[in-house]
Amino acid sequence: MERTPLGFSLVALGGFAGAVARHGIDVAVGDATGAGTLLANVLGSFALGLLLTRAASRRTRLFVGTGALSSFTTYSTFVGDAVSLGTTAGAAYVAASYAAGFGAATAGLLVGGRL
Repeated sequence: MERTPLGFSLVALGGFAGAVARHGIDVAVGDATGAGTLLANVLGSFALGLLLTRAASRRTRLFVGTGALSSFTTYSTFVGDAVSLGTTAGAAYVAASYAAGFGAATAGLLVGGRL
């Protein structure tokens, strides 16, 4: 990990970009049912799988992976959405999220040529 002012700046700028993109997903999809969170987490999983196979440098991984994708995807919102849906629907949402997330990450690795 690059512990320099540039490294911290890359993570911060990537975090800003990811958070803004995440907000855009919520605005576009609406998030009353957790659909925006699910979409963001699946897209982020795919992008991370692809990033791991294609990132040309550590700085790219800092900006995109640690910065942008970590703020684009979110575990805390995922848990909040699952709890607000209730026991049965929440459990189905968790199962669907994990299945889709692992599937998307695997697809990203496949597209990137790592699997």
